[in-house]
Amino acid sequence: MRRARSGVAAKPHGQKRPAASVSAASVPGASRLRRPTGQARGRGRTAGRQPSTKRRPRHSSPRAREAGPGEAPPPPELSLLPPPPPPTPATPTSSAATLDLGDQRERWETFQKRQRLTCEGAAKLLLDTFEYQGLVKHTGGCHCGAVRFEVWASADLHIFDCNCSICKKKQNRHFIVPASRFKLLKGAESMTTYTFNTHKAQHTFCKRCGVQSFYTPRSNPGGYGIAPHCLDEGTVRSVAIEEFNGSDWEKAMKEHKTIKNMSKE
Repeated sequence: MRRARSGVAAKPHGQKRPAASVSAASVPGASRLRRPTGQARGRGRTAGRQPSTKRRPRHSSPRAREAGPGEAPPPPELSLLPPPPPPTPATPTSSAATLDLGDQRERWETFQKRQRLTCEGAAKLLLDTFEYQGLVKHTGGCHCGAVRFEVWASADLHIFDCNCSICKKKQNRHFIVPASRFKLLKGAESMTTYTFNTHKAQHTFCKRCGVQSFYTPRSNPGGYGIAPHCLDEGTVRSVAIEEFNGSDWEKAMKEHKTIKNMSKE
């Protein structure tokens, strides 16, 4: 009789037995190593598509590199603009140190100290004395003191006494000087102006006290008419008065030979 085969098939000789399964609980940390199957598969599919963590360096503009920490870089359109040119150095103000005075330096500095003037003030005094030879500096103003001026003119004043409608009412006696010899020291905001008829004459007066210490005459729009009675004392040597027939203004201007030239340099 044939020997009956066992229910368990005989294993071939030399075949290794499969390793016994080890329970997850018997290996420490095994629960941390195991991942769900779906998660593992998902990671496998997306592993090749993960973006690189390295970024290309941006070429920032010079202005962006100059910005300190915490400062926002300028907009792109501004960063493309060329840098502004360097500021032009300020021109030094004239002084005795920058003037080429030569052998006159010591004399110049002594003159400044004696007169207690700045370099500009000393130069102005000498220029005025040279350009206005034979003239003196008069000062004056209105009654309340809001308006003050200075004017270079002769110590011997030639006064016009006009009898036009307005000059007659306000007794507008005046002498005429070029505009370059007149300087308003203060009170421009304290004055107002009245005009009439041709509106060429500018009758300026103080808004506070009402005194007209100077004005722009119709006969000499390029100069000023100065009221001699508004000058400070001490600079007027003599006064000569000439009547001017302003009531017939056109005829008087045509017949007069010198009045137009009194406002010229």
